[in-house]
Amino acid sequence: MEGGSSKGEEGSLGDYNSSNIKRARLRSTLSALLQDPILADVPKNPTLSDVDTLISLELGSAMRVSVLKLDGTSLDFAVMNSATVKDLKLAVKRKVSDAEESKMGHRQISWKHVWANFCLSYHNQKLLDDDSKLQDFGIRNNSQVHFIPYVMSKNAGRHSKRKKHRFFHGLNKRASYNP
Repeated sequence: MEGGSSKGEEGSLGDYNSSNIKRARLRSTLSALLQDPILADVPKNPTLSDVDTLISLELGSAMRVSVLKLDGTSLDFAVMNSATVKDLKLAVKRKVSDAEESKMGHRQISWKHVWANFCLSYHNQKLLDDDSKLQDFGIRNNSQVHFIPYVMSKNAGRHSKRKKHRFFHGLNKRASYNP
């Protein structure tokens, strides 16, 4: 009986080793392909969605959008022609998070804080509605969108934490002052 069970274990170990070898070969082939300058716009760990978008870009059903950062550098993105502001924000989040992780290791960015204090802008028009289509703002292939500081107005029902801190800070000073 013991001989039969060891053959089963060897078979499953063989399958395991075989699949690991196949996986390693696939990874080495992918990394070699991604070194090719033609595929320079493919992310290091591409998802199926990334590959679909890049194929759509080649077929004309996607567009390339550049986001100009505050430091003057820019990030390039490929998004579908039907993309919304939220889709572009998610692409920014993914690319910046990947870049920060590769540069500095695991690092957490508070995107809630980022989008509460900054926004995307195209031709001085702020892209505030996440559900709006990029094309509704006139964004087309090879357009450049700007990343700008933004403080939400009180009329919008929300405003930045910086204003809240200044407001409460002033109240605390008055409350502690007794003439």
